[in-house]
Amino acid sequence: MAMERVTLAITGMTCGHCVAVVKKALAAVPGVETVDVTLSPPRAVISCDPSRTTMEMLTKATAEEGYPSSPAAG
Repeated sequence: MAMERVTLAITGMTCGHCVAVVKKALAAVPGVETVDVTLSPPRAVISCDPSRTTMEMLTKATAEEGYPSSPAAG
């Protein structure tokens, strides 16, 4: 199964704790293989199985933790 790379712009992250919370939330989404979250720029790069993971699932996971996100270039 081919993995897909998705990049999200994350709003509201200000510290390492924020990064850890977002990474944990995204890693718990079904089909997510790897997650790399950075504070500068505030984004997450996710490798996931597109047959199991949707953009809506990813953005919902970050929003539920208090960090709204949206698709980003890259």
